[in-house]
Amino acid sequence: MNQNKFIEELKKINIELTDKQLNDLEIYYEMLVEYNERMNLTGITEKDQVYLKHFYDSLTIIKIIDLKNEETLCDIGTGAGFPGMVLKIVFPNLKITLVDSLNKRIEFLKDVKEKLKLENLEIIHARAEEFARINIEKFDVVTARAVAHLSILLEYSIPMVKINKYFIAMKGNINEELEESKNAIKLLNSELEEVIEFKLPIEESTRNLVKITKISKTNTKYPRKYSEIKKKKL
Repeated sequence: MNQNKFIEELKKINIELTDKQLNDLEIYYEMLVEYNERMNLTGITEKDQVYLKHFYDSLTIIKIIDLKNEETLCDIGTGAGFPGMVLKIVFPNLKITLVDSLNKRIEFLKDVKEKLKLENLEIIHARAEEFARINIEKFDVVTARAVAHLSILLEYSIPMVKINKYFIAMKGNINEELEESKNAIKLLNSELEEVIEFKLPIEESTRNLVKITKISKTNTKYPRKYSEIKKKKL
């Protein structure tokens, strides 16, 4: 996906980028490739592939939620900043928190933030379950992209979501995980609102967006310790 195709496909989902945003994404890409030579940030470094599988894919979240109507978003297990850093560049109105357990990724993201002079962007080095315990009902949207099994992501994320707000999982094939996560959704006082399946342009690989609404307070025993979560999913 070259930049012209990227711009064209984004227009189809009602995103029009400014010259500054396009320039910021280009700088982000260059930094990603540069840093990737000395630390493992991503297995995808070819420019066309980064624009398709990282930048465009991150922005498809807007197929299921209008981010212009939200104020705060947390990206759990953000890795090299997908989707959170891309969303910050394209939706500057959002106050975004990026969380990752690997410090070298955090240092990279901090350098990107400084280079692009991004404001209202918090970058946190922490395990998801530990961060969740001290950030109860803090965010309008919590998201995660291809990080872990859906039931595990729910236990990390739902406690941080404000009541009547949303957790959105960005996944490939999801049917089996959804079925296995019904109990977790119920235990965490939330409900499945919508699932959108679509194909990525060009390569036609399957993507799913899963929107789950928090309907009441989550029991304070969640999230459990990582050892407990790993031993037995909800």
